[in-house]
Amino acid sequence: MLMFIFSLLFMIPLSLLNSWWAVQFWFFFLSFMFIFFGDFSFFVTNLGFGMGVDFFSWLMILLSFWICSLMIMSSCSIKFSFYFSDIFMLIVLMLMLSLYISFSVVNLFNFYLFFEFSLIPTLMLILGWGYQPERVSASMYLIFYTVAASLPLLSCILWMGGHVGGLCYYLFFDLFGGVYFYLSMILAFLIKLPMYMLHLWLPKAHVEAPISGSMILAGVLLKLGGYGLIRVFKCMVFYSLNFNFYIILLSLYGGLMVSLICLRQLDLKMLIAYSSVSHMSLVISGLFSMNIWGYYGSIIMMLGHGLCSSGLFCLSNISYERLGSRLFILNKGMISYMPSMSLWWFMLSACNMSAPPSLNLIGEISLLNGLISYSYYTMFFLFFLSFFSCVYSLYLYSFSQHGCYYSGLYSVSSCYLIEFHLIFLHWFPLNIMFMCCDYYL
Repeated sequence: MLMFIFSLLFMIPLSLLNSWWAVQFWFFFLSFMFIFFGDFSFFVTNLGFGMGVDFFSWLMILLSFWICSLMIMSSCSIKFSFYFSDIFMLIVLMLMLSLYISFSVVNLFNFYLFFEFSLIPTLMLILGWGYQPERVSASMYLIFYTVAASLPLLSCILWMGGHVGGLCYYLFFDLFGGVYFYLSMILAFLIKLPMYMLHLWLPKAHVEAPISGSMILAGVLLKLGGYGLIRVFKCMVFYSLNFNFYIILLSLYGGLMVSLICLRQLDLKMLIAYSSVSHMSLVISGLFSMNIWGYYGSIIMMLGHGLCSSGLFCLSNISYERLGSRLFILNKGMISYMPSMSLWWFMLSACNMSAPPSLNLIGEISLLNGLISYSYYTMFFLFFLSFFSCVYSLYLYSFSQHGCYYSGLYSVSSCYLIEFHLIFLHWFPLNIMFMCCDYYL
């Protein structure tokens, strides 16, 4: 495990020397190294120096490497404009290091430290390379939501250290700490996912973030919340069995409300951000169902959503760079200007609505099985969630690609080869992993 940490540390001089393509190459190289040289199972392996991974950790670390590689590829405008590109690469490296250690440590306190530290590079990306002055307001939302929930979590972790005798995941047992202990342990992770009513920071952060910030936020940082819930459920079995049903109903109701909010959005990024909240409501419900179908369905949905939503944000940024706006009223009739890119809009919109052969389909089927077997009362919400997921995905595609183009648009450049390559590297793993889904299940 330390081999990859040292590899990332040795990339710091490359970033300070502004070796953009060398850093991008090494990110891709480490991604493939992590695939072929990993020996991971459903049990915690490669233990040493307080670190170890199981299959879920391995998937999340691999997703982090892949998304960080694509972040650098999507931010070529920073390189060509010489807008502090060396500092940008250093921040991406720090973010990757914090994510790698978060997903690989086996101590809950160490996980908390790097879970919170990952907020700092994200804030620097938003404040340094965001588009509008409102990015300061978005950063304040992100800080206050995170800090308000992280302090109760820290107090519970310290309390657990005194009662359990250790904070390693595999030493946990059921603790009867009370309802406040249960709520304090899950609140920080529900905000990170985020859950409905705790989600207001996410659309603001996405709208004000640069493309790299939106990609890492939707692709990996939201999944830190799901990862944390999986790790702490082991010490809250009694309260989970008694209170999880109410969390599931609230999450599904919130997902349905957010799906309706998606249908009245006028901004491309806002629609994609709210669709992330809708998808994460299914993930939350699957994790809180406490059965094997919901558990694996949530993992697959998190992996598929990380690739799909990151790709959709890249597509919205491609349109924004040419038109200077993300409004649907200006981003219409784009099939007349960029017919080849319109194909990628359709393919990723289809993946967003869980159409085959995307990985999202397997995740949604598993989640439906898990939630219906948990309670028949969830069927009503699941039916409308699946239906409106298709509706707002078709709304996103049809309103941006079809219709008359904006009459005030005098010229627009075609797409570059690197942009097609970028979208392909999102779509290909999202659909090729469909073939090995029996391994996940």
